[in-house]
Amino acid sequence: MSIEVFSPDGIGEVTAGTDLAALCAPYVADGDVVVITSKVVSKAEGRVVAVDREDAIRAETVRLVARRGPTSIVENHLGLVMAAAGIDASNVEPGKLVLLPLDPDASARRIREDLAASTGYDVAVLISDTAGRAWRHGQTDIAVGAAGLEPMVSFDGSTDSYGNPLAVTAPAVADEITGIAEVVSGKLGGRPVTVVRGLADRVLPRGQHGPGARSLVREVGTDMFGLGSREAVTAALAGRDRTAFGAPALVGDLVAALTECGFAVTELDGRLEVAAPATDVRLGALLFAFGWAPAPGSNADTSTSLAPLS
Repeated sequence: MSIEVFSPDGIGEVTAGTDLAALCAPYVADGDVVVITSKVVSKAEGRVVAVDREDAIRAETVRLVARRGPTSIVENHLGLVMAAAGIDASNVEPGKLVLLPLDPDASARRIREDLAASTGYDVAVLISDTAGRAWRHGQTDIAVGAAGLEPMVSFDGSTDSYGNPLAVTAPAVADEITGIAEVVSGKLGGRPVTVVRGLADRVLPRGQHGPGARSLVREVGTDMFGLGSREAVTAALAGRDRTAFGAPALVGDLVAALTECGFAVTELDGRLEVAAPATDVRLGALLFAFGWAPAPGSNADTSTSLAPLS
């Protein structure tokens, strides 16, 4: 198998109202995957503003995930967890900021439909943006909008060549494609459109757009890193942002954490008992973070019976 990836020169400056499908049409063929940077989509949709950067970040933020000095990692209105809510000040006039598209999946669907109408070709459209990754230096492009292909392919139930079951293998195909597209387009070459040819088997039939890139966003509470390390401590002590900690922990995990923190734990008649009052601040923070609480009717003055939150 082989693919061809190219990013044409001469696209020119994109402004509010630019017809992105017409801009892409000369370069595509049936079965292509077209990758368009979110910046030009935002420019075409009039998402360029001249406001204070911090005010813009606050307006686009749903939830603060972590902050270190001037850098804020937040969840934005699209559910994406990104530095500065995905707001960008590069490749735009000084004093201006580019916000992410209001609905990148809808933008991808519209461009795909417009391309089909003007060329007769069935292509997939991805809208890309640059993001950092936990545990690794540097950034790579990811898909923030998608139409015409399945963004993720699950291999659950399959087996490898040795007969081993594949339980958690699910390549994020849309992210993989936008990543290779960015290698070709670059950051400074003025090439916001990339065509990936040779993946026609992944392109859905016309009229079937797929679930969109939003389906790649991990739900709050299922993400083991829903808060930064400092922010998790603060949230537990303050008793807020419970959703970010996920489902109640298993008994063994809770016991291990309590023991590590110096609490004596016993199991009595199927219930956990901790030799500490319910008013103990450290105990309260641990229980909050692990999704447990003092059981109703427990003797909270000297010891506390525990029960998982429903």
